[in-house]
Amino acid sequence: MLKTVNAMTISSTRGIQRCLSSYAASPGSKIWRVYLSGEIHSDWRELIADGIQKKQLPVHLTSPNTSHEDSDDCESLDILLTLIRVHSNRTLYDDDVGAIILGMEEKRANWDKIGANMNSVRTKTLVKDADVVVVRFGEKYRQWNAAFDAGYAAALGKSIITLHPPSLSHMLKEVNASASVVCEEPEQVVDTLAYVIRGELPTTPRDGKDYVPIANKLGAGNPNP
Repeated sequence: MLKTVNAMTISSTRGIQRCLSSYAASPGSKIWRVYLSGEIHSDWRELIADGIQKKQLPVHLTSPNTSHEDSDDCESLDILLTLIRVHSNRTLYDDDVGAIILGMEEKRANWDKIGANMNSVRTKTLVKDADVVVVRFGEKYRQWNAAFDAGYAAALGKSIITLHPPSLSHMLKEVNASASVVCEEPEQVVDTLAYVIRGELPTTPRDGKDYVPIANKLGAGNPNP
């Protein structure tokens, strides 16, 4: 079950830092690089990281900057909190803080552009380095960036796993058509990685007792093996 993550909690803890680590695999074995793209308002990245850790999969997770304030303003949270304290006598919004690294812009479009350009350096580099790109779409926000990441990954020939609730399947049919796997829960992403990397399958099928092997349900695929 996904939990909503408070935006300030994400910012103050840097959200998913513990996800961005790798499992120490045995010498000579492949470390799979998995990029986690998508919404930052729920704990889906943490659930995937926990699952990978429990299964001890040789996976290194990367992601975009999961701090909304930092991503918008490319700034240090410490600086942000200092400014909030200094200006505690008035309301301070994300947009008021300014682009700390490059300086403020007079127009919102320019402000957004310098942040987007800086974020793209990280995104392009990590997507290119990834073996697998997981793209998460949530119900609450329209994730244009996630859709762009999926298209970029597809253009690079990357293996894509999409992750979203069933209610979004129709809207994302073109994105899903470019994906190798379409998941509804973070646990399915972990199980997919376990199968791809080690050939491991879950002990219990998703359909539980209703599961029927394909040969029993639809007949053998090759009648003359």
